[in-house]
Amino acid sequence: MKNEQQSIEHGVDTNRRQFLGGSVGAGLVGLGLASGLMASQANATTAGTKAKSDRMANYTADQLERVKQELVPPPFVPKHDQVASGKPKVIEVRLEVEEKQIELENGVYAWVCAFNGSVPGPLIVCHQHDYVELTLVNPKTNVLSHNIDLHSATGAMGGGELTLVAPGQEVTFRFKATKAGTFVYHCAPGGIMIPWHVAMGMHGAIMVLPREGLSDGDGNPLHYDRAYYIGEADFYVPKDAQGNYKRYNQLMESMEEVLNTMKTLLPSHIVFNGGVGALTGKQALNARVGESVLFIHSQANRDTRPHIIGGHGDYVWPAGSFADRPQRDLETWMVAGGSAAAALYTFRQPGLHAYVNHNLIEAIMKGAAAHIKVDGEWDDNLMVQVRKPSAIA
Repeated sequence: MKNEQQSIEHGVDTNRRQFLGGSVGAGLVGLGLASGLMASQANATTAGTKAKSDRMANYTADQLERVKQELVPPPFVPKHDQVASGKPKVIEVRLEVEEKQIELENGVYAWVCAFNGSVPGPLIVCHQHDYVELTLVNPKTNVLSHNIDLHSATGAMGGGELTLVAPGQEVTFRFKATKAGTFVYHCAPGGIMIPWHVAMGMHGAIMVLPREGLSDGDGNPLHYDRAYYIGEADFYVPKDAQGNYKRYNQLMESMEEVLNTMKTLLPSHIVFNGGVGALTGKQALNARVGESVLFIHSQANRDTRPHIIGGHGDYVWPAGSFADRPQRDLETWMVAGGSAAAALYTFRQPGLHAYVNHNLIEAIMKGAAAHIKVDGEWDDNLMVQVRKPSAIA
């Protein structure tokens, strides 16, 4: 097959540099429990919570209410309760694979296999002990077979062994969400197809909330006013002899050269939510001073290090497990490749905040950056310009 070459201006897109800004924020302080009677009460409460949790774990799917979850494109998250009510539920979701080209930036294109048309795929939300009943659809217009491996699932290669579908097929399977946390899902059809499909953006995340909601680790509940899902992805677009990025007419036409580029482990692009600038400018995330925002961040392939310029991680679950005590007041946190993390921050100053992969080479020169526009009143007590720039006295 003949390659169609797209001539692209060689070098760093200056638009990537136009995202920095910020202000100062501070962490929240959690309350501890006193000793003596309060400790005894806490132990009794813990025992009661464990007994209730054990009861919730013993239901089978045929005993439970079924609920269809309407998935939405990232960075948004589906409607959900932060604290579960009543018995667990069977959460029905549908993912359809779309093979298509996307524009990574300014005329640079890549073929992707997208869950529900987006890179990353949509965030799924449930509570611990819920069942997730997932239908995976592979339209006959596609050319590749696909499946899904959910890191939140137990057995059968995370569901990969039960969900392989050829073009024109669909499959439904169900798993129990036994662990609370944030988890990656991705396509894993076997062999070299696994890294190729993941590098084509075929990944997403699922958040399994504790039934009682998030906690600061000392028994105090945590609440978020907004939640955003940021899926970081690395792309490997080949170049021609002149250093211009190539464009391919068909998906399979790109395979050999993309695989060879992947072997270098040197991404051409590292982006949030499918493209350079996908979460900046008019597509920036929004918040208000005083709002607590939960950020779910996934990376299916490479380690990354989220950072809010002008803010912090008040409570952070860097390994993704909500059973862990959250780390507090972090400047930057690590997300291991093949995992998802969660961070909660209460914004304290208005203006532009940048949310970046704090390998700043990857943020500014490769594209892994987002904007957060925060409305509200400025607090001079947190930050003020004491004297404007002037001639040196």
